[in-house]
Amino acid sequence: AYAGSAAVGENASTIYFNPAAMTRLQAREISGGISAVKLRAHFNDQGSSVGTLNGTGEGGDAGGWGVIPNLYASWALNKDLYLGLGIGAPFGFKIEYDDRWLGAAHSQMFDVKTLNINPSVAWRAHEKLSLGFGLNWQRGKMKYDRLAGVGAGGFENVKAKDDLDDDAWGWNVGLLYEPSPTMRIGLSYRSEVKYHMTGDVSLQSDGSAAGNGLLPILVGAGYQSKLKSTVSLPGTFIISVAQQLSDRWEMLGDISRTGWSSINNFDIDHSSGLRDGQRAQRIDADFRDAWRIAFGANYKYNDQWKLKYGIAYDQTPVKRSSTRMTQLPDNDRVWLSFGTQWTPNKASRLDLGLAYVFIRDARINKTITTVPHGYDGGTASGKHEGN
Repeated sequence: AYAGSAAVGENASTIYFNPAAMTRLQAREISGGISAVKLRAHFNDQGSSVGTLNGTGEGGDAGGWGVIPNLYASWALNKDLYLGLGIGAPFGFKIEYDDRWLGAAHSQMFDVKTLNINPSVAWRAHEKLSLGFGLNWQRGKMKYDRLAGVGAGGFENVKAKDDLDDDAWGWNVGLLYEPSPTMRIGLSYRSEVKYHMTGDVSLQSDGSAAGNGLLPILVGAGYQSKLKSTVSLPGTFIISVAQQLSDRWEMLGDISRTGWSSINNFDIDHSSGLRDGQRAQRIDADFRDAWRIAFGANYKYNDQWKLKYGIAYDQTPVKRSSTRMTQLPDNDRVWLSFGTQWTPNKASRLDLGLAYVFIRDARINKTITTVPHGYDGGTASGKHEGN
């Protein structure tokens, strides 16, 4: 459950969690991995008011499978100076409802992907103290599909498809202190990454009559407009401890705080065409900073096999039901995890882990009024269940 993440320094993936811990690695190391994630997400209607979309269904299972790869490598220039390079995906989420459901003017599909490339350096300043620093180049992409609005006029038959991307820079620092041969304390911080995203929105008909007025004319003309948006993905501070209790048992602890309050109102604006400078969509997130606490244990069964256990409490950044979004129906989470490590020889290790994440039922009472062309998205009211 990522307990001890900034203190373990077990392989080259420490470049992400705490680059200072590279000084614990061998002269050359490569670490690669794949995480497969299955999300289950169901919306249960409890009195939504969405005009002509009332009675169109609850959206089905909006979750699905995701695959997240990572690759890290470290090189020792000498016994005290290490270089590293990491490639991973620190932020990402996808949820996709049935095309036509009662919250379709809030969201049909919301997909965020990031790619992070992280060159790093670590320096052993003292036999007990190591310091690390890294730069981060990130590429971010967002796809967001929804119906144009609800109400008379056929706007519920027109899909607005937003597609934005940008690249940005950040940094990370770390410290590893080893007060004794059996104890390690890690501190690390990853900075905010601010995106100035650009892209476009297109309007498409689902084949139904789009009614009278400007919108169906725009759809028929193949309307497309440029978009822009600014968003700061949060910074994270971690403090970790790894304590060897005996030849077989190691205990791990982790406390982190993620600065989700960097995301308040996520505004998407037109930057060309008939509506240049006007608001296309406001996603009123009003996030708060969130804590995560994890505890873990490693048990060395023999020289080849190690068993790993973990539990974590992961606080949601969502403050209340009125700011919880169908795009991100998040709530507090509890992680239970189990894993095993096989060491066939001194040069290689293989890890396999499984985590089950319990997500607390999430109450939603969200109203959207600022959607394309000023039309109402209605109020989605109900409860999200997922894991």
